[in-house]
Amino acid sequence: MSRIAIAVPLGLLGFLLYVGLAVTLADALAGTHWALQALYFLLAGTLWALPARWLMFWAAGQR
Repeated sequence: MSRIAIAVPLGLLGFLLYVGLAVTLADALAGTHWALQALYFLLAGTLWALPARWLMFWAAGQR
């Protein structure tokens, strides 16, 4: 089985789980200060790229 065939469903599942967790945590921060919410959304909106980058490089066979 190719790495791409493994990485695509794994990436989609990971992304869905990440979005679910991010939305759940965002709901918990609903009543907090706007600066804390802005920091959270900045981090949550960019941190997903780190494991996605690793997965794409792994699927392409580069290290």
